[in-house]
Amino acid sequence: MKFQVLGPVEIETEDGTQVSPRALKLRSLLAYLCTHHGEAVSSGRLIEALWSGTPPQTASTALHVYVSKLRKHLSALDLDAAALITTQPPGYRLRLVGCDLDVYEFDRLLGAARECRQAGDREKASQTLDRAISLWRGQALEDLRGIPAFESLGRRLDERRSFAREQRFELELELGNHKALVGEIYSLLDDRSTWENLYAYLMVALYRSGRTAEALATYSRVRRNLVEDHGIEPAPRLQRLQHAILTHAPALDDCGADQLVGVLAA
Repeated sequence: MKFQVLGPVEIETEDGTQVSPRALKLRSLLAYLCTHHGEAVSSGRLIEALWSGTPPQTASTALHVYVSKLRKHLSALDLDAAALITTQPPGYRLRLVGCDLDVYEFDRLLGAARECRQAGDREKASQTLDRAISLWRGQALEDLRGIPAFESLGRRLDERRSFAREQRFELELELGNHKALVGEIYSLLDDRSTWENLYAYLMVALYRSGRTAEALATYSRVRRNLVEDHGIEPAPRLQRLQHAILTHAPALDDCGADQLVGVLAA
């Protein structure tokens, strides 16, 4: 059985059947416990998350009822609900014994990629990051983002995916795979019009692909977005990257990371 929060909240069987609870409060309770798996989450925090700071007077009793209903739902899936959701002061704890959790697997793969990179195996590190990113099915907690607590949780998880993507882009540039990156990065830009690091990777990939004019046009695009939307200029390192492209700085042609970091350093 697989529990998933990197996208809409789902429970998925081995054959791919979705068996998540339909009730919003049960999905919210499951999601909050999953994103804090292995941690004893206080009843107060759960109540705050489920009722967005305006709980009813019966919230403590209602929370107990929801936990009981969630356990029954899990039991109906032939899971050991009592072992999965334990009562542990000051609240409840989720232990995914015998089950998978996508965010746990994501973190495991990030750690494995870091070890590969430290060992000098950049290709395996990039492949491992690609596997981690492929676990995502959309925005984290996508179906709960209208609830304040889950909007905040979802944004924090999304930032971890952004970090993984940046790490992978850096590795792919180091490996000389700049041409393959161009289309991939372009596909991300529409929803991330001011993500300066993303534009930096695209500018380098375009330049190394012999598309200098497009690289400079990319800088103009992000500058326009920043000025029009926020009234600010691009960060100094992005300005330095533009200058490096204009002057055909030798560091930009080197696939190693060290010289490129020197060009982009803040």
